Amino acid sequence: MAGGGSETMSAEENDKADRPGPMLTEANQRKARGRLGRDVQSKIGQQLRAMYDNVVNEGVPDRFVEMLRRLDEPKSAEESNSEKGVN
Repeated sequence: MAGGGSETMSAEENDKADRPGPMLTEANQRKARGRLGRDVQSKIGQQLRAMYDNVVNEGVPDRFVEMLRRLDEPKSAEESNSEKGVN
């Protein structure tokens, strides 16, 4: 402290000083190193959107639309009966 006085700890600070810190495991250390700030995450998001906006706007290729349409069609009665074991 300024003024030449000795530094004293409050009871709360002294109590915290006596406690051991959090257990540092490999997973905790990786988490701490792998975190990005919100500003960095935001910038990455902006860059990704700028790169991939045109891909999103292209739409779904016709062959995929046709495949999805066929998957959504109800099965014919013949196929349903053969799956149930009815002849």
